[in-house]
Amino acid sequence: MKVLVPVKRVIDYNVKARVKADQTGVDLANVKMSMNPFDEIAVEEAVRLKEGKEHHAAGTADEIVVVSIGVQQAQETIRTALAMGADRGLLIQSDTDLEPLAVAKLLKAVVDEEKPDLILMGKQSIDGDNNAVGQMLAALLDWPQATFAGKLVIEGGKATVTREVDGGLQTLAATLPAVVTVDLRLNTPRYASLPNIMKAKKKEIAMKAVADYGVDTAPRLTVQKVTEPPKRSAGVKVTDAADLVAKLKTAGVL
Repeated sequence: MKVLVPVKRVIDYNVKARVKADQTGVDLANVKMSMNPFDEIAVEEAVRLKEGKEHHAAGTADEIVVVSIGVQQAQETIRTALAMGADRGLLIQSDTDLEPLAVAKLLKAVVDEEKPDLILMGKQSIDGDNNAVGQMLAALLDWPQATFAGKLVIEGGKATVTREVDGGLQTLAATLPAVVTVDLRLNTPRYASLPNIMKAKKKEIAMKAVADYGVDTAPRLTVQKVTEPPKRSAGVKVTDAADLVAKLKTAGVL
């Protein structure tokens, strides 16, 4: 079984994002970048499918292909996935941050070439927080989808996904090929060992351009302005319940 894992290069989750002075976007200059955390979980699950760890049978997956769409430096993100255990990578170079629909169209073109049996991907990226690419890709491919996977079982040509919903847990079964987006509780990604990091340097990363796929990536949305959220004001201490009520009345809440 071949597994395709899309990954994205984003600002590291430990870094506080800064807005550009002209409010046209987020400042990426001299900022630490890393793999989107949800995508890292998807890579880990794909490697476990191959290794037969946890509840997966050994050799459930025999090839893991990682694809990223972004600037040339996204090769580093792909190398991280290769060091974790992926087999080869593909970078589609783009100097602009594409919209979810454009990303889904490019991924569909990659799927048409690679013919994977399963697409494992993060439920959303922590920069745009759109939570849209997986659903759009499944629609374009006309494949079944299961989102927010907290547990994944591959057996008998089906992907059984357990996911959290408001009322508890929901279990879905999707016939392969399918698109599965993963949530935080699925697993804890490994740290790549030094020997695997060295091996990853020898693994293949194919380089392509957006134009190679003949896909319409024209933007449909326009960003008007990017601003930081308002700073929280300091709280007020009250002596007793009567004082609290009085202050609430003064604030016009009561």
